[in-house]
Amino acid sequence: MSATQANKIEIIRAETSKINQVDFDNLSFGSVFTDHLLECDFTNGEWQKPVIKPYAPFLLDPSARVFHYGQAIFEGMKAYKDEEDSIWLFRPDENYKRFNTSATRMAMPEVPEDVFMDGLNELLKIDHEWIKKGLGNTLYVRPFLIATGEGVIANPSEDYKFMIILSPAKAYYSGEVKVLIAEHFSRAANGGIGAAKTAGNYAGQFYPTALANKQGFQQIIWTDDATHTKLEEAGTMNVFFRIKDTLLTAPVSERILDGVTRKSLIDMAKKEGIDLEVRPVLVSELVEAFKNGTLKEIFGAGTAAVISPISGFSYKEEYYELPKVSDSIASQLKEKLTNMQHKLIEDTYGWTVKVS
Repeated sequence: MSATQANKIEIIRAETSKINQVDFDNLSFGSVFTDHLLECDFTNGEWQKPVIKPYAPFLLDPSARVFHYGQAIFEGMKAYKDEEDSIWLFRPDENYKRFNTSATRMAMPEVPEDVFMDGLNELLKIDHEWIKKGLGNTLYVRPFLIATGEGVIANPSEDYKFMIILSPAKAYYSGEVKVLIAEHFSRAANGGIGAAKTAGNYAGQFYPTALANKQGFQQIIWTDDATHTKLEEAGTMNVFFRIKDTLLTAPVSERILDGVTRKSLIDMAKKEGIDLEVRPVLVSELVEAFKNGTLKEIFGAGTAAVISPISGFSYKEEYYELPKVSDSIASQLKEKLTNMQHKLIEDTYGWTVKVS
């Protein structure tokens, strides 16, 4: 392997690429990774020089704090390639800010912008062949930070490892999604870590989601922990409801993640003249809207799927199948957002950022 220097980042290139072993037409989301990763350690109270090197496993001491006290955060982003082979990111500043907000909440050091953004840009340039052109083809970007300090004392770690890995992805189709409205389990609570993108938030969802899967539901719509009367998130996504011709979504809070796709859809809906209200949405309101025929759509919003339509929901052992709508707001917004991300239409918001 040859080592060079670029933008204060050590670069160690892989001798060979595994790209020719990948079937890009049949990708399972998040299971294939590119030739290189970025790594930067925090030791002795300082960030060290970042390095881009071949993707490979690494060793940790069994007493590393990440294993024992769950100090781990991450982000989800995507890179796109336009028809001129230029690489683009979508609102990376928002992901960077949220990453460090999560770090602060988990008593972890903030990652400097030059390590995060310059490192990501350089990594994307090196593995640019893994980003395929065409609508629906993307490169999923996963930055994460873990506690590597040794010892099982229940204190924050003194050492950390920041990494970015990349995974090629096709359009994320999940088919018909049926959801169960939570009546007992909670995703997050006031004063907790629900607004941080930390590993434990997702681990805590696995068990109740598995129970829902056994009943034939793909996801859960989470409700507030205190009363279970307010609709908050759908699985790992923010959630929108269309009642009559008005879109409704819950405000962000200590319990609800400040989704980048969510805030983008809100701004787009406003610009498109779609009536939208950001306010608490009650379970009783949703059931009543279904019964009187005014509930038109429910959809989740997140990085992986962009928008995931929900075909029906269950509450108190009664299932409500949503009607098919020809003028779906979900499909309209998804088409415009994905076309913007792939530079097929003009970005009038200034959200897309060119890498190369």
